Amino acid sequence: MANDSQIVDVITSLYHIPLPEVMGDAKHGMHTHFDVPIVKVIVQDGRQGIGYTYTGGLGGRAIASLIEHDLRPFLLGQDASCVESLWDAMQWKIHYIGRGGLASFAISAVDIALWDLRAKKADEPLWKLLGGADNSVKAYAGAIDLNFPLEKLLQNNRTYLERGFRAVKIKLGQERLEEDIERIAAVRELIGPDVDLMVDANMKWSVATAITAAKRMKPYNVLWLEEPTIPEDYDGYLRISERGGIPIAAGENYRTIYEFACAMTRGKIDFPQPDASNIGGITGWLKVAHLAQTYNLPVCSHGMQELHVSLLSAMPNGAYLEVHSFPIDAYTTRPLVLQDGRAVAPNVTGTGVEFRWDLLEPFEQSR
Repeated sequence: MANDSQIVDVITSLYHIPLPEVMGDAKHGMHTHFDVPIVKVIVQDGRQGIGYTYTGGLGGRAIASLIEHDLRPFLLGQDASCVESLWDAMQWKIHYIGRGGLASFAISAVDIALWDLRAKKADEPLWKLLGGADNSVKAYAGAIDLNFPLEKLLQNNRTYLERGFRAVKIKLGQERLEEDIERIAAVRELIGPDVDLMVDANMKWSVATAITAAKRMKPYNVLWLEEPTIPEDYDGYLRISERGGIPIAAGENYRTIYEFACAMTRGKIDFPQPDASNIGGITGWLKVAHLAQTYNLPVCSHGMQELHVSLLSAMPNGAYLEVHSFPIDAYTTRPLVLQDGRAVAPNVTGTGVEFRWDLLEPFEQSR
């Protein structure tokens, strides 16, 4: 008996896309490009699912190679409808060479393509297929702006307000903590008391410095302090939360649900931020979102706003969508739609992420 959902091909391509300007943060340094590996999963009846991941400009070729040489041979002949089963099988297929890490990026791209196929077969938009709690979610704008002089930082945030955002985030990690506090104060004065303000230290500080910083920024009504120290220091996160007195966010550097479990229990983070590009795709992201709901926590996102808008809208505990400086959605048929400070999920079948191949073509890398 023919199986219309049998996988007959998996095609991987890689794009190295320049940023509009050089951007910097506390630990990753200066960003000039970002990598986008894209996967097409083709099934017997001709349907295609599109999946992808992204990096800060490094590792894209390794991820694409892992998909092409290690995941593709396993996927050929499999039933694309069995998404969760394939997710688990891919995890164990390559776990020994990278439990998390590059393996999780590669699995993410394939998993997103499989969910695209599932939603298209169901003839449903992704946000509705996954739960349909809402068709929109609160959104905040955040640039990789640590290297911006103060006036440019303020102008950048003025632009966000003009675009309709009701929440913004800035980077911290200057050489002097006093300068970070001055930048927080200036942005708070600019945006006023009714706009949410988040801050992100990108793992820059020791636990002691993070506690001091958290106490210093309390007068400015900061909604959360993101990644104040290295992600694996769960006990350190707990001390920062308890002694600093400001809610803590983290998650973009966790690659497995087990790390999130530790962060929510030992670390007591307040705003978990899974990224479907590196947590194992939509399947991995949903596992974290449901885990967060179990602990009565909101779930947020990191990056790839064009996809996360559907995931967060679907969840009853969906909180805040990050609108990131890596503008993947600028290369799609539907850049992010913002209404009254909320990002609106696409109401088309599938994930709603349809790439403009003509715009991507100049940045394709030879393999």
